Amino acid sequence: MAAPATPRPSLILPRASSHSHSQPSADGLTSDRVTASNRRRGDFVFVVNPSGANGRTGKQWKQLLPHLRTRLADQCNICECITSGPSHAIDVTREAIKDGADAVIAVGGDGTLHEVVNGFFWKGSPVRALDRGPDHSTALGLIPLGTGSDFARTFGWTNDPCDTIDRIVRGVKSKLDIGVMEGPNREPHFFVNVADIHLSAKAGYFASMYKRFGNLCYVFGALRAFWGHNNRDMRIKVNGGEWRTVHKVTALCIGNAKYFGGGMKITPTADPFSGNLELHRLYGGTHLSVNGVSSIRVQSIEVAEVTDSGDIFVQSDGEHFGFLPTKFSVLPGVVDFFC
Repeated sequence: MAAPATPRPSLILPRASSHSHSQPSADGLTSDRVTASNRRRGDFVFVVNPSGANGRTGKQWKQLLPHLRTRLADQCNICECITSGPSHAIDVTREAIKDGADAVIAVGGDGTLHEVVNGFFWKGSPVRALDRGPDHSTALGLIPLGTGSDFARTFGWTNDPCDTIDRIVRGVKSKLDIGVMEGPNREPHFFVNVADIHLSAKAGYFASMYKRFGNLCYVFGALRAFWGHNNRDMRIKVNGGEWRTVHKVTALCIGNAKYFGGGMKITPTADPFSGNLELHRLYGGTHLSVNGVSSIRVQSIEVAEVTDSGDIFVQSDGEHFGFLPTKFSVLPGVVDFFC
């Protein structure tokens, strides 16, 4: 573990292996660690995706780091983790929490934040520090430097990352809701922004192939998704009630926050501190400004096909999750968030 020659060291956490997932230990956690011997005061672990936004995230982070050290180094031990591939952010977040970090801050876009949020959990339960006592909790932070950064739009944040650092320095936190998804295998997966089904999820799947074009990736993804698209009948169960059939669905969007797809305000009244998810149903090829959309607040929703085909896409926070059937629910106020 290397430490730069600065008064307040930035600890680089190396990748444990060349695989996309580190191998878990007997307790289910990986071996990327911030060790207690390196801890001078509370650890703030910054999880950086250097390849985000076609490499701009890594470059911006290097420019931002001196300012970050100036603002925070007297308050905490700044720990820097440069991720090396898919799911690495999940692994190091779990390790940082287990080792008692006071905060884990995602540096990147919605995909990086999505992985960090999933790192706060293991097998459906929150990860806890091993030696900090039952009252200790690790806060979540975000420095939005990615392609979309849709989650940050919900709060009306500026594009200046120094403003985000100021929020972290102030230390004001709120209890953030986290969404939960379960597919056919019932293994929980977590999201913080928006989960969606069918056309928009298919567009997101294709958009991920064009991220080298920046925000234009969403346009290219939508064009590919529309090609050959057909609205589909779906079965929906809300809050554990009765199944009902909804015909000719274009898309279903389940929002913990408001924006997705590079700035589209898809669930405009969603509030990630409310304890509810917002369900928007688009059908008949319509959009939010006309009558072919319904919106309700829910605590849980299950969605399945009327006729099983296995080809209706599901995504969360812009990351491909799989296909229907899927159950969505919310964990109210489960994570402290710098806001």
